[in-house]
Amino acid sequence: MDFNFKQNANTDWETWKNYLKNAMEFAEELGIGRDKIQSLAYQVGDLLAQNVPPSNPEQQAIKELWQVADANERQTLARLMTKVVNQ
Repeated sequence: MDFNFKQNANTDWETWKNYLKNAMEFAEELGIGRDKIQSLAYQVGDLLAQNVPPSNPEQQAIKELWQVADANERQTLARLMTKVVNQ
């Protein structure tokens, strides 16, 4: 699986969600627990918000929410994103 975030972030919303879902499934196959995955989601969210321009309206909305959120709210956003991609 290709985990180039900058390249894969510049795509439509459904493809982006599918990419995140595949990354989560891969992490689970490696034996990484749900709590650690959510922690990684927080770190990835921070990385993306700082370094990758949004390529669709959904990513723009998440970035704006991320930028105004405090650390607890960002943790919640990360948990919510893991739920969204697992639907």
